[in-house]
Amino acid sequence: MGHNLGFRTFVTYIPMHEFFEMSEVANDPVRDGDAVSQRKLDPAHAHKLAVYILKGLVSAAITRCSIDKKPVPEIFEEVQSQLGKQPYLSVQPIVVNIRECNPEGNSLRGQRMTTQDQETASFKVFLSQKHVLWVVDGQHRRKAMEMVFQFLDELRTKRVYPKKGGLFQGLGSEPSAGEFALWEECFVVARTFCTVAVEVHLGLNVDQERQLFHDLNRLAKKVETSLALNFDNSNPVNLFIKERLINSLGLKVQEKDQSDWHSDDGSVTRKDLVAINAILFLNKTNIASATPPEVTPKIEIAYRFWEAVTAIPGFGETQAREKTVAAQPVVLKALAKLVYDFAFSNRKPDNSEEILNKLLDGITEVDFSHQNKLWQYFDLSESERAEAQISGLAHFIPDEDTGVNRDIGKFQGVFMRFGAKHNDIYPIIGDMIRWKLGLPDRHKKS
Repeated sequence: MGHNLGFRTFVTYIPMHEFFEMSEVANDPVRDGDAVSQRKLDPAHAHKLAVYILKGLVSAAITRCSIDKKPVPEIFEEVQSQLGKQPYLSVQPIVVNIRECNPEGNSLRGQRMTTQDQETASFKVFLSQKHVLWVVDGQHRRKAMEMVFQFLDELRTKRVYPKKGGLFQGLGSEPSAGEFALWEECFVVARTFCTVAVEVHLGLNVDQERQLFHDLNRLAKKVETSLALNFDNSNPVNLFIKERLINSLGLKVQEKDQSDWHSDDGSVTRKDLVAINAILFLNKTNIASATPPEVTPKIEIAYRFWEAVTAIPGFGETQAREKTVAAQPVVLKALAKLVYDFAFSNRKPDNSEEILNKLLDGITEVDFSHQNKLWQYFDLSESERAEAQISGLAHFIPDEDTGVNRDIGKFQGVFMRFGAKHNDIYPIIGDMIRWKLGLPDRHKKS
């Protein structure tokens, strides 16, 4: 029991499943009317949290085995690896309000619990069926719990994994005996061993709930992307960056952008490194959806790609951006996309392994210097292209009448500076590299 900025509140720990049954969210305009005090639910965000909670329940099942001095079944750890192992898991405290009481809590039946020295240890508060815990902050966490319980209930009754939208896909359509034992254990720990911290406010009206929701969600400072990525040890792509690229390969990483090329120490910003690897592993703009089963089989090829990149003359050296265009992230994105297309894409050609080897072996053979006329192709006349022997590139790049942005950057002084619209630019740079190395043309023009 305490007074948060003068208002009486209490903090309690409730088993996860019990909290779900005791709580409710006021976000249904039809049902709740003027009492709505929540934003609209985002199912995709809730699904991500559900996977996180399921991962936590598996970890809790393993922990409980250790506490009970029982051997941990191998299948428990295998499932944990598939979900994604991380150093620590915790559900953020949930903020709720009991509407059916007065702000002082006098209408609630309570009992002070004391120590042998008559010091207050805690309070026992008795709640009736009418005392619903209305969630002020945590509706997506509550929805995630519901999704986990539905997943476990269906598994226990049907003994088959959901075909789509499931929180976990086993090796087969039906859970093995070991997997089924794990899900039974997860069901038990969710009802007993796993608790959620709940901060309970008393007797708030709708306006006060809305104000509290605003203050909790709008006054907090957002964590910088680079710092969040540096601290995260759960995402498999992030782990690849830390363990293989930074620790093993020795790639230099910095947290902030370096706009002054002359002061460049050869580092790659963490934000850019993540974006490049998102394309390399997933063909996406971010790594949020990465899972261990999707990433793990690709690691060795991805590492081979980065070994080739670090062998490019000038890359990783002091003033690297002045020495090679390969130090510009958009060029690395182009190379990463080529590797994805020839190594991991569902539409890769039949001889993709041969093409991939040709690409990875040829990266260091490409002239990534600023003086290479290839990068200036769109600013050269036909005669200048012919003189530079790059006229054949015309068959590999998008036609002018396709509406594709062909402004990839400008040659300024002695440096080729690519533009900021990376998603428009890196496919064209990829076309240039395809042509240079004799790789298949993605446009397939006659």
